[in-house]
Amino acid sequence: MLNGLRLGDDIDDFCIKCKRVTTHAIVALVNEEPARVRCRTCYHDHDFLHEQAPPPKVPKPKAVPPEQGTPEQGKGAAKPIVE
Repeated sequence: MLNGLRLGDDIDDFCIKCKRVTTHAIVALVNEEPARVRCRTCYHDHDFLHEQAPPPKVPKPKAVPPEQGTPEQGKGAAKPIVE
């Protein structure tokens, strides 16, 4: 295929280290499609992302220790009296 992509060709992609779309060099092809690329700005290798940023990481909610009460009660809230 004369017009296909080859190793070393330049291609735009989202760099996960630079956090923006930059020029990349193709370092691996699978079925004539880029599989891995190298950023020409920071030289970081990563999977080809098709110029799309990966979804942001959502932090996991932290567990509240029992001595601090529940989030509804707030920190340092008075505990109910049980007779």
